[in-house]
Amino acid sequence: MSPSDGAVSWVVVDEDLGLHVEGCAFLAGLRGRDRSVNTERVYASRVALLLSWCAGEGLDWRRVRVDGMARFKRWLVAEPLPPRGRGREGPPRYRSTAAADAVLGTACEFLRFCAACGLVDPAGVAGLFESRYLRFLPPGMEAGEDGRRRVVRSRVVKFSVADKPFEWVPPERVEDLVAAAGNPRDRFLVALVAMTGVRIGEALGLHRQDMHFLADSRAHGCGVAGPHLHVRRRGDNANGALAKSRFSRSIPVPEAAVSLYADYTHERYRRLGGVDDEPLVFVNLYRRPLGSPVGYHAAKDMFDRLARRSGITVRPHLLRHTAATTWLAQGAPRDTVQALLGHVSPASMQAYLHPDEEDKRAAVERAASWVRGQR
Repeated sequence: MSPSDGAVSWVVVDEDLGLHVEGCAFLAGLRGRDRSVNTERVYASRVALLLSWCAGEGLDWRRVRVDGMARFKRWLVAEPLPPRGRGREGPPRYRSTAAADAVLGTACEFLRFCAACGLVDPAGVAGLFESRYLRFLPPGMEAGEDGRRRVVRSRVVKFSVADKPFEWVPPERVEDLVAAAGNPRDRFLVALVAMTGVRIGEALGLHRQDMHFLADSRAHGCGVAGPHLHVRRRGDNANGALAKSRFSRSIPVPEAAVSLYADYTHERYRRLGGVDDEPLVFVNLYRRPLGSPVGYHAAKDMFDRLARRSGITVRPHLLRHTAATTWLAQGAPRDTVQALLGHVSPASMQAYLHPDEEDKRAAVERAASWVRGQR
């Protein structure tokens, strides 16, 4: 943590707490590309896992080739994970193939970064990748002149990961979740994510000055009509919350969310009084230090408690999916939904295009109607 501005960054250290030069350079490269501090944290742990495995196997990580990466791949899914909970007891847990493949991907990107910077032998790292021709392009991707973008570099060592089924919270269950939330702050947070589709980092990074909940905000210098909020990327939030997109956007807010925000504001004033100079919207009201910003871990704990209390599988991103899926099902144009969600590429919208069983049956029945007409 920077002593000057409090900015958080991650490093990789050895068992003597010495900085791992190449690992730290890789993470600094992520910061240089303006990646989220949470991405940096996850990548740091994956790089450290590769380095620790190599040390335990007596391998020089700089000389890991395909055979070594294949051994690392097997170890990732065969090695039990530490038990969860305070007692550190319970049945053994193992990484899923999807989680293991994510580690492999980061490990290969780390080695490719080191090769590009001249920190390791490029010839050895090149063997971890192969050229692959994309016969079918992903949605939104252009082939480029003479199809040059169809040839990509693909990892040699990887898992075949099946597509995960789409998860979301049905819209009719959102009201149950809001009712099950234990206090005005949590009710507002749940409703806000479900109604606006903001990411949890964007919600936790909202400032009170971003909440333009008046019917007309022109008197405050904002030309956006109606109640809305502004999502802005800030790198100095005390809780480390960071908007994923570098581009600011405004999102309309329905009156139901405005009402819940008013309830939360009254609760905040009742508990903190006039001594409340924290600019962030979501703060601790029920545990010390009172008035401090709510962080990622506290938000995760809240959603975990909410899932146990309501019996509904819920995570912030599932509520984001709820918002996007509902908008599309109600006929909102894809470009409008893309703007609301803050996606730069149209390809990112593909995850929300998933017809349910009723839609598929209705399509088949409509297509078969001509058969009934022939009888």
